[in-house]
Amino acid sequence: MIIGIPKEIMHAENRVAATPETVAKMVKDGHKVLVEAGAGLGAFYKDEDYSSAGAVLESDCAKVYEQAQVILKVKEPLFNQEKNMHEVDMMHAGQYIITFIHPASPVNHSMVKAMAAKGIIGITLDGIPRISRAQSMDALSSMSTCAGYKGIVMATDDIPKFLPLIGTAVGMIKPSNVFVIGTGVAGLRAVATARGLGAQVYSTDIRPEANEQAKSLGAKIVENGIPAEIGVAPDGKHANKLSEEWLKVEREHIAETVKNADIIFLSALLFGHIAPILVTEDMVKSMKPGSCIVDISIDQGGNCAITNPGKRDIKHGIVIEGIKNIPGLLPTSSTWMFANNIYNLLKYLVKDDKIVLDYSDEIVASTIVCYDGKIVHEGTLEALAQAK
Repeated sequence: MIIGIPKEIMHAENRVAATPETVAKMVKDGHKVLVEAGAGLGAFYKDEDYSSAGAVLESDCAKVYEQAQVILKVKEPLFNQEKNMHEVDMMHAGQYIITFIHPASPVNHSMVKAMAAKGIIGITLDGIPRISRAQSMDALSSMSTCAGYKGIVMATDDIPKFLPLIGTAVGMIKPSNVFVIGTGVAGLRAVATARGLGAQVYSTDIRPEANEQAKSLGAKIVENGIPAEIGVAPDGKHANKLSEEWLKVEREHIAETVKNADIIFLSALLFGHIAPILVTEDMVKSMKPGSCIVDISIDQGGNCAITNPGKRDIKHGIVIEGIKNIPGLLPTSSTWMFANNIYNLLKYLVKDDKIVLDYSDEIVASTIVCYDGKIVHEGTLEALAQAK
């Protein structure tokens, strides 16, 4: 097959979907790999390294989209200012794209509809199931590790005080309070990072097992009022989608901890669905001026009601980080992880030199977004229905 690796165009996105190492693997597998010139520079991978690995360098991204049968990207298709056209408009019917589409997020609905209308086959990396045979493909977990670490580092820079307990000649300065909401991969990394920097860390999750893991890392668990039979999905791994009544219960239980937090790290996600709103605008108003919220769930809508997608804002005296590419701030580490994840998924899907989609396969069923001109992703269809 012909595989295309375009340069990412999201502002400050320095990651790339392939390294010279994974390009060499794809070439060895018998594929032709087109890499847009300069695609890897932000992650410190040079054009000549891609050429040495067997890639064909292409200066024009439009030609990459035109020739490739499969596009590998980091972020969802976006409007290309330089070309004055959307990346979807550079693609063609029957073409595959494997990337983080986040199709259930309202900001991506029009883009997903356009992909389907054009006959593009979309495969989203945020749909990789948490099962053992898919671990090597789980880019969401890899990027969550990066976001958990870097998100806390960002918040540490944002707040106007020390994170650890500090002894001075004029007295002791208390440690900052960090509240991590949602302790999956990102949340656990955030807990570990904040604890390592000396903060007082609190956390909550509607899954008892996740709370136990956070507790083992030193977090103080905040009760959220959600019974395990309500909070845990049937698979026993993911968080369940809560009704508005139960979300209200959770907000009431965590409100006091939110009020006293210097940093809130939001990473409560629902597999394949829009993220739940757990911090309302009134809860933000209750926080101490100068505090910070890092909402890494923003790709799926956000856990804070007033997070601005892709932006860093100050609202009601609170810094709200809503940037969508925190892992891109660690481009070398995150690219290495991501490139291997996406290569492993591609290799898994390819049979006899072409992609074969077996809908009885859990990995395929949960990642396919649009096919044969239709949107088939369950969470996206549900979100579209709600939007009406």
